[in-house]
Amino acid sequence: MAEQSTARRSRFTPLRAAQLYGAVLDLLREVGYEALAVEAVATRARFSKATLYRDWGGKPQLVAAAVQYHRPVRIDTIDTGSLRGDLYALADHSHNKELAQDIALQLGLAHAIFDNPALRRTLREVMIDPVLDDIHAILQRGVRRGEVAPDCPALDLVPPMLCSLAIARPLLCDTAMTQDDVRRNMEALVFPALGI
Repeated sequence: MAEQSTARRSRFTPLRAAQLYGAVLDLLREVGYEALAVEAVATRARFSKATLYRDWGGKPQLVAAAVQYHRPVRIDTIDTGSLRGDLYALADHSHNKELAQDIALQLGLAHAIFDNPALRRTLREVMIDPVLDDIHAILQRGVRRGEVAPDCPALDLVPPMLCSLAIARPLLCDTAMTQDDVRRNMEALVFPALGI
Protein backbone atom coordinates (compact mmCIF):
# COMPACT_ATOMS: atom_id res chain seq x y z
CA MET A 1 0.00 0.00 0.00
CA ALA A 2 2.87 2.40 0.76
CA GLU A 3 4.25 1.76 -2.71
CA GLN A 4 0.90 2.67 -4.27
CA SER A 5 0.68 5.88 -2.22
CA THR A 6 4.17 6.90 -3.30
CA ALA A 7 3.37 6.15 -6.91
CA ARG A 8 0.21 8.23 -6.73
CA ARG A 9 2.02 11.16 -5.12
CA SER A 10 4.69 11.14 -7.79
CA ARG A 11 2.15 10.92 -10.63
CA PHE A 12 0.14 13.97 -9.61
CA THR A 13 1.22 17.39 -8.45
CA PRO A 14 0.24 18.34 -4.90
CA LEU A 15 -2.29 20.79 -6.34
CA ARG A 16 -3.96 18.09 -8.47
CA ALA A 17 -4.04 15.67 -5.53
CA ALA A 18 -5.60 18.36 -3.31
CA GLN A 19 -8.23 19.08 -5.98
CA LEU A 20 -9.09 15.40 -6.31
CA TYR A 21 -9.30 14.69 -2.59
CA GLY A 22 -11.21 17.93 -1.99
CA ALA A 23 -13.76 16.90 -4.61
CA VAL A 24 -14.18 13.50 -2.95
CA LEU A 25 -14.78 15.03 0.49
CA ASP A 26 -17.12 17.74 -0.83
CA LEU A 27 -19.24 15.14 -2.60
CA LEU A 28 -19.30 12.94 0.50
CA ARG A 29 -20.63 15.87 2.52
CA GLU A 30 -23.21 16.69 -0.15
CA VAL A 31 -24.58 13.27 -1.12
CA GLY A 32 -23.17 10.71 1.33
CA TYR A 33 -21.14 7.62 0.60
CA GLU A 34 -23.85 5.52 -1.05
CA ALA A 35 -24.71 8.19 -3.65
CA LEU A 36 -21.09 9.14 -4.28
CA ALA A 37 -20.14 8.12 -7.80
CA VAL A 38 -16.59 7.86 -9.07
CA GLU A 39 -17.89 9.45 -12.27
CA ALA A 40 -19.02 12.52 -10.30
CA VAL A 41 -15.61 12.77 -8.63
CA ALA A 42 -13.91 12.51 -12.03
CA THR A 43 -16.10 15.27 -13.44
CA ARG A 44 -15.70 17.63 -10.50
CA ALA A 45 -11.94 17.14 -10.16
CA ARG A 46 -11.36 16.94 -13.93
CA PHE A 47 -9.74 13.51 -13.82
CA SER A 48 -10.51 10.66 -16.14
CA LYS A 49 -12.63 7.94 -14.62
CA ALA A 50 -10.15 5.36 -15.94
CA THR A 51 -7.31 7.05 -14.05
CA LEU A 52 -9.26 6.98 -10.79
CA TYR A 53 -10.10 3.29 -11.14
CA ARG A 54 -6.57 2.39 -12.26
CA ASP A 55 -4.81 4.27 -9.46
CA TRP A 56 -7.26 3.77 -6.58
CA GLY A 57 -9.17 0.62 -7.53
CA GLY A 58 -12.59 1.88 -6.51
CA LYS A 59 -14.69 4.12 -4.34
CA PRO A 60 -13.66 2.72 -0.90
CA GLN A 61 -9.95 3.18 -1.60
CA LEU A 62 -10.48 6.66 -3.06
CA VAL A 63 -12.54 7.77 -0.06
CA ALA A 64 -9.99 6.41 2.42
CA ALA A 65 -7.15 8.14 0.56
CA ALA A 66 -9.05 11.46 0.59
CA VAL A 67 -9.76 11.23 4.32
CA GLN A 68 -6.15 10.37 5.07
CA TYR A 69 -4.81 13.16 2.84
CA HIS A 70 -6.95 15.81 4.55
CA ARG A 71 -6.32 14.63 8.09
CA PRO A 72 -5.56 17.65 10.24
CA VAL A 73 -2.10 18.25 11.65
CA ARG A 74 -1.29 15.90 14.50
CA ILE A 75 -2.40 17.31 17.82
CA ASP A 76 -0.03 15.30 20.00
CA THR A 77 2.52 18.07 19.43
CA ILE A 78 0.41 20.46 21.54
CA ASP A 79 2.45 21.23 24.65
CA THR A 80 1.54 24.31 26.67
CA GLY A 81 3.27 23.07 29.81
CA SER A 82 0.10 21.92 31.59
CA LEU A 83 -2.52 19.29 30.86
CA ARG A 84 -5.35 21.78 31.34
CA GLY A 85 -3.66 24.15 28.88
CA ASP A 86 -3.06 21.30 26.42
CA LEU A 87 -6.72 20.28 26.55
CA TYR A 88 -7.86 23.88 26.02
CA ALA A 89 -5.47 24.08 23.06
CA LEU A 90 -7.00 20.87 21.75
CA ALA A 91 -10.46 22.44 21.99
CA ASP A 92 -9.21 25.49 20.09
CA HIS A 93 -7.38 23.40 17.47
CA SER A 94 -10.19 23.45 14.90
CA HIS A 95 -12.28 26.31 13.67
CA ASN A 96 -16.07 26.06 13.99
CA LYS A 97 -16.40 25.76 10.21
CA GLU A 98 -13.97 22.81 10.17
CA LEU A 99 -15.86 21.13 13.01
CA ALA A 100 -19.13 21.47 11.05
CA GLN A 101 -17.50 20.11 7.88
CA ASP A 102 -16.04 17.14 9.78
CA ILE A 103 -19.49 16.35 11.16
CA ALA A 104 -21.04 16.57 7.68
CA LEU A 105 -18.36 14.19 6.46
CA GLN A 106 -18.94 11.75 9.32
CA LEU A 107 -22.69 11.79 8.74
CA GLY A 108 -22.08 11.27 5.01
CA LEU A 109 -20.15 8.11 5.83
CA ALA A 110 -22.26 6.89 8.76
CA HIS A 111 -24.59 4.45 7.02
CA ALA A 112 -21.90 3.06 4.75
CA ILE A 113 -19.71 2.31 7.75
CA PHE A 114 -22.32 -0.10 9.11
CA ASP A 115 -22.84 -1.84 5.78
CA ASN A 116 -19.21 -2.06 4.74
CA PRO A 117 -16.86 -3.57 7.37
CA ALA A 118 -13.76 -3.03 5.19
CA LEU A 119 -14.59 0.66 4.79
CA ARG A 120 -15.28 0.92 8.54
CA ARG A 121 -11.86 -0.57 9.38
CA THR A 122 -10.08 1.65 6.87
CA LEU A 123 -11.78 4.84 8.04
CA ARG A 124 -11.18 3.98 11.67
CA GLU A 125 -7.48 3.54 10.87
CA VAL A 126 -7.15 6.86 9.02
CA MET A 127 -9.76 9.02 10.75
CA ILE A 128 -10.42 7.95 14.35
CA ASP A 129 -7.40 6.00 15.63
CA PRO A 130 -4.89 8.81 14.95
CA VAL A 131 -7.03 11.30 16.91
CA LEU A 132 -7.45 8.85 19.79
CA ASP A 133 -3.68 8.26 19.78
CA ASP A 134 -3.00 12.01 19.83
CA ILE A 135 -5.34 12.62 22.78
CA HIS A 136 -3.80 9.66 24.61
CA ALA A 137 -0.31 11.15 24.05
CA ILE A 138 -1.44 14.47 25.54
CA LEU A 139 -2.88 12.69 28.58
CA GLN A 140 0.26 10.60 29.09
CA ARG A 141 2.34 13.76 29.05
CA GLY A 142 0.11 15.03 31.88
CA VAL A 143 0.81 11.78 33.78
CA ARG A 144 4.57 12.21 33.30
CA ARG A 145 4.34 15.78 34.64
CA GLY A 146 2.50 14.48 37.72
CA GLU A 147 -0.77 16.26 36.93
CA VAL A 148 -2.83 13.05 36.71
CA ALA A 149 -2.42 9.85 38.67
CA PRO A 150 -1.13 7.04 36.43
CA ASP A 151 -3.95 4.78 37.63
CA CYS A 152 -6.71 7.34 36.97
CA PRO A 153 -9.53 5.33 35.34
CA ALA A 154 -10.52 8.30 33.16
CA LEU A 155 -7.26 8.11 31.18
CA ASP A 156 -8.66 5.35 28.98
CA LEU A 157 -12.15 6.86 28.83
CA VAL A 158 -11.40 10.47 27.89
CA PRO A 159 -10.13 9.94 24.30
CA PRO A 160 -13.16 7.96 23.06
CA MET A 161 -15.49 10.21 25.06
CA LEU A 162 -14.19 13.34 23.33
CA CYS A 163 -14.53 11.71 19.90
CA SER A 164 -18.00 10.42 20.75
CA LEU A 165 -19.20 13.84 21.85
CA ALA A 166 -18.23 15.35 18.50
CA ILE A 167 -19.81 12.50 16.52
CA ALA A 168 -23.05 12.27 18.55
CA ARG A 169 -23.75 16.02 18.80
CA PRO A 170 -25.43 16.49 15.38
CA LEU A 171 -27.58 13.41 15.98
CA LEU A 172 -28.80 14.75 19.32
CA CYS A 173 -29.02 18.49 18.64
CA ASP A 174 -29.04 19.01 14.85
CA THR A 175 -25.95 21.18 15.20
CA ALA A 176 -22.23 20.54 15.07
CA MET A 177 -19.93 21.03 18.04
CA THR A 178 -18.36 24.45 18.36
CA GLN A 179 -15.12 25.36 20.10
CA ASP A 180 -17.18 26.74 23.01
CA ASP A 181 -19.06 23.42 23.29
CA VAL A 182 -15.79 21.50 23.39
CA ARG A 183 -14.43 23.81 26.11
CA ARG A 184 -17.63 23.43 28.18
CA ASN A 185 -17.40 19.65 27.93
CA MET A 186 -13.76 19.78 28.99
CA GLU A 187 -14.62 21.86 32.05
CA ALA A 188 -17.73 19.90 33.05
CA LEU A 189 -16.65 16.35 32.24
CA VAL A 190 -13.00 15.90 31.36
CA PHE A 191 -11.24 18.03 34.00
CA PRO A 192 -13.25 16.58 36.91
CA ALA A 193 -12.79 13.03 35.61
CA LEU A 194 -9.02 13.54 35.43
CA GLY A 195 -8.89 15.39 38.76
CA ILE A 196 -7.34 18.54 37.33
